[in-house]
Amino acid sequence: MKNSVQDFIFGDGNTMNRMFRQFSMGAVAMAIMQVANAQVSVTNIVPMQIPGQGTEIRVMFNGKGQTDIIRQSFGYYNFPVISKIPVIGQIFFTKTSLPAYVGILLAIVAWFVVFKTSFGLRLRSVGEHPQAADTLGINVYKMRYAGVLLSGFFGGMGGAVLAQSISLDFSVSTVAGQGFMAMAAMIFGKWNPLGAMGAALFFGFAQSLAVIGGQIPYINSIPSVFLQVAPYIITIIVLVGFVGNSRGPAANGTTYVKSK
Repeated sequence: MKNSVQDFIFGDGNTMNRMFRQFSMGAVAMAIMQVANAQVSVTNIVPMQIPGQGTEIRVMFNGKGQTDIIRQSFGYYNFPVISKIPVIGQIFFTKTSLPAYVGILLAIVAWFVVFKTSFGLRLRSVGEHPQAADTLGINVYKMRYAGVLLSGFFGGMGGAVLAQSISLDFSVSTVAGQGFMAMAAMIFGKWNPLGAMGAALFFGFAQSLAVIGGQIPYINSIPSVFLQVAPYIITIIVLVGFVGNSRGPAANGTTYVKSK
């Protein structure tokens, strides 16, 4: 069993296929680990054995309790045909990040599911007023578990992209505070997938200034340290300025106990 799983994740195939398998397994693993979070947020049960199990899984696969440096990244992608469009093609579709466009597509799909389908309506109802949803026959625990597992799956995808395209390692400093920026994007986007996507693009632009700022006139005269801290300062400003104007689900963070 162990060897078959290892062969599937790290086995034969070209570089992109191996990376896609590892990317998918990372997302699935994060969704599974979210079961622990769901037990706390949905049923108020604290599973104390989960951290030890995570270490045990790492030791089982590579014989040690840490991960190696990532030697192969997603790299850059040139879109066929549309990359030839004057000006726009050179900016948006040449030597760009393919996972970034996948993320934009997923944000659009998530918006459609949340606001245009019965599943999304039920999911929003158990977040706003779970008792009212329960009286209508909606399984609150089932829908909340589904929401937590889906968020874990998408969070795992984001972490995999971050590790395999930006930081190229998986350690305690891989995320480097960007999870708080993701929370700020959610608040800034008013709990709307499209709004959060726009906020994430805005924060991404702020982060890119630290990389390409030296090539932009006027900005290249600003000390690099200010450009590096700019995204975090913007995050604080957004949290202070918009947290009061952005209302999340009314029952967010509260455990629902079914009444008899």
